[in-house]
Amino acid sequence: MTTVMIVDDSISLREMIAEMLRKSGVEVISAENGEDALKKIEDIKHLDLVVLDIVMPKMNGYDLCRHIKKHPKTQNVPVVMCSSKSQEFDRYWGIKQGADAYISKPFHPQELLSTIKQLLRK
Repeated sequence: MTTVMIVDDSISLREMIAEMLRKSGVEVISAENGEDALKKIEDIKHLDLVVLDIVMPKMNGYDLCRHIKKHPKTQNVPVVMCSSKSQEFDRYWGIKQGADAYISKPFHPQELLSTIKQLLRK
């Protein structure tokens, strides 16, 4: 089964994305910040993709993305940044940190779902 981690400090957004993915047959693991995500990643045997926010307490999405892409266990896991930071520089910086895709909030759920499915096919 495909496993996706959602990292966002907004409970309602995490739940909305999780519900959408579960309906598509995806197993979902949630984390409320970067530190929480790192702890969960250590315990996960297999992770297929990470959707993460940028602005979060304790560890932001840029730092988490760099950690994911530098660690041998997760370096090939696709990362989708999903953030309210919507300037072109934010998108550029997210990709520079290793993100495979960048979606600005607010987003259409179908846009996020199709981006995730496309990255999972690679």
